[in-house]
Amino acid sequence: MANLLTDETIAKLKRFQLSAQQIVEGFLIGLHKSPYHGFSVEFSDHRQYNPGDPLKSIDWKVVARTERYYVKRYEEETNLRCYILFDHSKSMFYQSGDTTKIEYARQLAGALAWLMMSQKDAVGLFTFTHKVTQAFHPKAFRSYLAPIFETLLTTEPQDSTDVLPVLHQMAEAIRKRSLIILISDLLDDPEKILTGLKHFRNRHHEVIVFHIQDPQEEQFRFRRETEFVDSETGEKVKVTPWQIRGSYLEAYNDYVRTLKEGCHQAQIEYNPVTTATPFNDLLVKYLIKRRKG
Repeated sequence: MANLLTDETIAKLKRFQLSAQQIVEGFLIGLHKSPYHGFSVEFSDHRQYNPGDPLKSIDWKVVARTERYYVKRYEEETNLRCYILFDHSKSMFYQSGDTTKIEYARQLAGALAWLMMSQKDAVGLFTFTHKVTQAFHPKAFRSYLAPIFETLLTTEPQDSTDVLPVLHQMAEAIRKRSLIILISDLLDDPEKILTGLKHFRNRHHEVIVFHIQDPQEEQFRFRRETEFVDSETGEKVKVTPWQIRGSYLEAYNDYVRTLKEGCHQAQIEYNPVTTATPFNDLLVKYLIKRRKG
């Protein structure tokens, strides 16, 4: 990998990895001081014997030590498979403050990948716009983080968002029950988004959605006449923000409400977050879903 990257990119990659590690380690330390104390990052590699389990799967060494019957769990039983679906369409590069939506999403995806590896879970990354652009199928090797982090760090803005065909393609391709984490600004038709997400649920996958928003998208507090440019289509419109703020917020809140209610009905965890949301809050949501899964 080093031969293909500039010194500057390698330095950025090291900083990105360190940042992900620090976010997770700080979070895990914080768990011991929080109401979520008790979440474990270590998982047993045995389970109790149930009638009907093959005798060859019994761990007789454990029986000798404990006088209780346990069977060995293999990786497929014990480890979670997680697919991070990462949107890098042009709208994800918007920012009104200190960070773009894509930078925030990169840090979130990196921290989640690091946390999953710490739990010995298998993690994969699929980047997309109107199509899947890069694919890393889940693996549980720490060295696998390097190409995932490189992809997160170097992914450039491309094309427009078209979530539905991407979600349908992924839902059809993933055969074994997995955890699906969608990280996107979801600037698409909410009904189409929900249709795609429900495809995963119909195939018995667990789903978490992190809806990344810029504070201005949520609040619309522009103070002067502004020309807005659609980053994906190039369409331009000049408006007087305070005259349309009420109707904008009504439409935006309806859009978010549609996503939230649709996800709730489909038993999908929907998390609307702005780029100011602390990462710890989001990692807790992941662990809650991990425990349920």
